[in-house]
This record gives sequence, structure tokens and C-alpha cells, in this order.
Amino acid sequence: MPIDLVEAPVFIDMPLDQLREYLPERHEPQDFDAFWERTLGEARAHELNARFEPYESDFELVDVFDVTFAGFGGHPIKGWLLKPAGRSGPLPCVVQYVGYNGGRGLPHEWLLWPAAGFATFVMDSRGQGGGWRVGDTPDPAPGSGPETPGKLTQGVFDPENYYYRRLYTDAVRAVEAARSHPAVDPERIIVAGISQGGGMALAVSALVPDLAYAFINVPFLCHVRRAVEITDEDPYGELGRFCAIHRTRAEEVFATIDYVDGMNFAVRARTPAHFSVALRDGITPPSTVFAAYNHYAGPKDISVWEFNGHEGGDVHQELENVRLARKVLG
Repeated sequence: MPIDLVEAPVFIDMPLDQLREYLPERHEPQDFDAFWERTLGEARAHELNARFEPYESDFELVDVFDVTFAGFGGHPIKGWLLKPAGRSGPLPCVVQYVGYNGGRGLPHEWLLWPAAGFATFVMDSRGQGGGWRVGDTPDPAPGSGPETPGKLTQGVFDPENYYYRRLYTDAVRAVEAARSHPAVDPERIIVAGISQGGGMALAVSALVPDLAYAFINVPFLCHVRRAVEITDEDPYGELGRFCAIHRTRAEEVFATIDYVDGMNFAVRARTPAHFSVALRDGITPPSTVFAAYNHYAGPKDISVWEFNGHEGGDVHQELENVRLARKVLG
């Protein structure tokens, strides 16, 4: 989510030389692969039913489509598809995921990639969009049981009902929806996101084996056990407060989160990827980002923003990503 650069507190985690060598132990469920294979198989039993309705945006240089597709449980998920006007394709496409408590917003918020000659597919996050960017997708299957306000603890006592099982499945189906549009080149798909969106891009880079590239910026939900130990900032603060109340069940909580921890996806990912990290980030602490990066099995590189918080490289990172995408895709 956006963060005020001036008001961001200074947060110091580890020295950079230690971060580059940091390779913590992973807590991997024995049925991790089977869990996700079954989850995606159940989702794909529903027709994708991707619909792209032309949207009156008043843009002369960009075509906009209001998207609906079937995500987890066949639930309708909203999105946007934007492409340079008059370009029929096949175009490279950047599938973008949104930060915590934000939604797909409005089309004019997503003009960077079409201006650079790419199509972009923006996935709405179910049940989110009330914090900083509007969303339009309800969550028909909220997790049962107690929860701290927010999404991080929703259904957290049971991996089957956990919120991020649904959201990460939606993220995979978003790639499939983007590939179904005739203007999109299915072999030139990039996934991208910041914070929660970066965590989603990381997961998808492992769950979808034939992507062209991934931009994984200050990713959330990586090395979660450490994150909760070293920061009280939300969203991880939600989890800390929840475990303080359910103090005898903390291991159950983390056993569920292990199914979505970015380190466990990282060791499975083969997608070429560019990460970014900010060394004064108290929301996604740098050691948690480097934990995922150092475990990442595919070709990789990382931008390090020494004096920044959760905003990371911000517009400078965006420009760097456009240049990298051109280099990778030709």
C-alpha cells in the first residue's frame, strides 16, 4: 500500500552483507505440492469464463476492458485489461497484483505499461479495496472462525479455508484469463506486484511454470515467522495481535501460513525474476525479502534501496522494470 515517505519510521534489520548471505530454515508442509496441485485442479474444474467488456474510459491512446473471470471456487473475479489503442497483438502482457487492502482501482491508475507498448492485466483482490484503492470483488467464501480485522488471519486455523489459498488461486487464474485474450501473446507473460502483490507474483512464478519473467517488489508473506518476531507494523501486526490472544494455538497458525510462505514457493520457482528490497522497510523487513530471494531457484537479480522504507524504489523501480522488460522480451 502507499506509504508516506516523510513519516515512515527508520527500521534497521541486518547489515547488507549479512542479508545477502541469509538463508534461513524453511518450514515446509509435507503435502505442500499436493495441496497446491489439488487446489488449482479444483479451480480449473470450473470454466474460466473470461469476459472482456469494452470500457468507456475517454482515453484516445489506450483501449480498456472491464474483465470478469472465474477464480477459486468458480467465484467471479474482476480486473482490467489495458492495451495500446489499435494494437491487435500479439502483445507482451504484464499481469499485475495489488498491495494489501487495495483493489483494482480505476483504469487511469494503470497507464504505465500500455504507454510502454505492453498490454497489462490488473487483478482485483477479493474482499479487499477498502483501504487505499477501490475494489469491486466480494469474497463469497470468507474463512470461518476468529480473526483480527484484516485478511491475514481470516480462516488461519485451517489451510483449506485460509484467505490466501483463495487469493493465490485467483492470481494463477488471472494469468490464464490474460492468456485467453486474442491481443495477448501467451508466451510473453510477466507477473508483477508490490508488497502483497509481490508475494502473489512470487507464488505465481512457482505455480505457473512457463512465465517469461517476474517483478517481485518488497514482497509480503515471506519468512513470516521471522517477520512477526521483528515488526509490529501491519499487516504483520495483525498476526502478532491474533497470536497474543490465541497464545496456545500459535503453531497451528504458522502451520497454515507455511502453505503460502514465499520461501516455499521460491525454492520451486524457475521463472527469471527481478526482486526489490528496501533496507529501512518495517512492513516487509529486508531479511524476509532476502530470505525468499536467497532461496529463489530461478535466474534472479535484486535492486537494493538503501535509504527507503516500504515505498522501495517507487517510480525509479517502475522505470527500471520497464527497461528490464524490454530487454527480456526484445
